[in-house]
Amino acid sequence: DHIPQTYLKESQVVEGIQTNIYQMQLWHKLFPERLNIVIIVKVNLKTQTHAHVVLFSSDLALAYDKLIDYYRLRFQIEFNFRDAKQFWGLEDFMNVNQTPIYNAANLAMFMVNVSQLLIRYFQPTCPTFSVNDLKAHFRGRKYVTETLKLLPQPPEPIFVDRIFAQIAQIGSINAF
Repeated sequence: DHIPQTYLKESQVVEGIQTNIYQMQLWHKLFPERLNIVIIVKVNLKTQTHAHVVLFSSDLALAYDKLIDYYRLRFQIEFNFRDAKQFWGLEDFMNVNQTPIYNAANLAMFMVNVSQLLIRYFQPTCPTFSVNDLKAHFRGRKYVTETLKLLPQPPEPIFVDRIFAQIAQIGSINAF
């Protein structure tokens, strides 16, 4: 609240929220190095509630907007690694050789990208559609496909579509 206006780089109001972005170089308390500091202050103009975020870098020449972008990208990368570990087996592989590790890591990250693309297809009709829903959907399709192979005669296509729609929802968290 008491940041001198000379450090103000950008100010905007969007939907009743004022965002001020400040940038300055300050000395670190514990070691003799200057840091590039970006402070984002958000104020709800109706309630006067304040929130702030402090970002920093050792790159003193880095512009405030680039520093903010780098932090956004960093969090996106962390979310991608979390998804790769949680949903696509990055945490489960037991390889110690370079090539299998490389292949497993790339396959897990590839699956993160493919799943995000497929999720976008379902979100217009189910905005909360998730990776768990996607996995349940394709698992259900696989079960139906394998079950239909056991029948002496395939059912009518309209009936098959209804079966796919019903079975694909089993196990999903957010029904669509």
